[in-house]
Amino acid sequence: MGAPQSSGKAANDKWSPESWRQKPILQVPDYPDQAALKDVEAKLATFPPLVFAGEARDLKKSLAGIALGDGFLLQGGDCAESFVEHRADNIRDFFRVFLQMAVVLTYAGGQPVTKVGRIAGQFAKPRSSPTEKKDGQELPSYRGDIINGPEFTSEARIPDPARQLEAYRQSAATLNLIRAFATGGYADLERVHQWTLGFVAGSPQGSRYEELASRIEETLTFMRACGITSENTPQLRTTSFYTSHEALLLGYEQALTRRDSTSGDFYATSGHMIWIGDRTRQPDHAHVEFCRGIKNPIGLKCGPSLDADGLLRLIDQLNPNDEAGRLTLICRFGYDKVEQHLPKLIRAVKKAGRTVLWSCDPMHGNTISAVNNYKTRPFDRILKESLSFFEVHRAEGTHAGGIHVEMTGQNVTECTGGATAISEQDLSDRYHTHCDPRLNADQALELAFLVAEQLKKERIADGKLEPQTLIA
Repeated sequence: MGAPQSSGKAANDKWSPESWRQKPILQVPDYPDQAALKDVEAKLATFPPLVFAGEARDLKKSLAGIALGDGFLLQGGDCAESFVEHRADNIRDFFRVFLQMAVVLTYAGGQPVTKVGRIAGQFAKPRSSPTEKKDGQELPSYRGDIINGPEFTSEARIPDPARQLEAYRQSAATLNLIRAFATGGYADLERVHQWTLGFVAGSPQGSRYEELASRIEETLTFMRACGITSENTPQLRTTSFYTSHEALLLGYEQALTRRDSTSGDFYATSGHMIWIGDRTRQPDHAHVEFCRGIKNPIGLKCGPSLDADGLLRLIDQLNPNDEAGRLTLICRFGYDKVEQHLPKLIRAVKKAGRTVLWSCDPMHGNTISAVNNYKTRPFDRILKESLSFFEVHRAEGTHAGGIHVEMTGQNVTECTGGATAISEQDLSDRYHTHCDPRLNADQALELAFLVAEQLKKERIADGKLEPQTLIA
């Protein structure tokens, strides 16, 4: 990879890694020291890439299969990564839960599950208001650790460009550990029983998972008797894991954009997949301008304010050549709005003959205020939005291709409900998020089992599986 240059379709449209700077932009901080900002971006431009073009192409190939009806995308992780919580055990526990979710989905769906974490780069957050109030004091909003601090002080809320350097270093360290877990034996299916976290082990979801793990172990025992082991079959011992984040801070993204020496194309090397948020998807604005020119897989958040014509315009901009695997539509409507909005978008995309991957974000449309001003997400609403997503796709004859969740391996109490019945009064027990509420490991597994049941129903409807009892 070398210095950024333009090529291909982007060149004809006069795209360059910095062309976004000529467009209107929303959700960006106002840095008081512009000279310091330029210095940081210049340093980042000399740093090694965090991910590589070949890895992004591998992910796009996997996503292409899902877009064409084969496979499922599991995308999830922290709402916003934290500098102070950057510990090996937190990364390990997230990875363990993610592996459990993937196993549940793979077993039920009988299809490959592509694993993409909201990790190693998910530091910036869009906010509904530029300021927030507390005890009569008004300060700039916290926008993620890459921009300012969560502490409610005037000093902490000043945007500091040096935080981008810390975000890069943390991302690199996180990637290093995850790659070791994914390829060094931790993801070996022989360890399927060992992935369960202690606080989940005795829960209803923990018991369901242990039953499933025992079935997998029986299968592995049979395979070992046939001479197939993790020692001679790498697919049993390792897994592919990719990273993703919202491309909100475009100066950081531009600094890490590289031209691939093998293809001549541009890649954002800050992560394998990046997405455009619901608040920054204006077709004539900077975030769409930047993302249309890079060759990474791109996600696009689709909320209730996006109509069919607006979606088709964005598809034309972001995926003009209709490349399978290029564009994932991450739908976030709210549990009571899916049936009103999603069918219109599906029908418009089908009529236009465009190839996209449909994914469900059941988190962001279901945030409410609970007692003592805690933000929370009722788990029953998360389940209802997920269920509605699958039902609509079955009715429309399209493939429900993915799920996108904010979750953690920590034993937090941030989303109400679930089998462990977290109440609004319980929220204060372990409410650790600096931004939005996350599913804990037990809730994440419960969601995975619900999605697994829907995947199995899809296989039955497609004639790929005989009707039988759904996953226990």
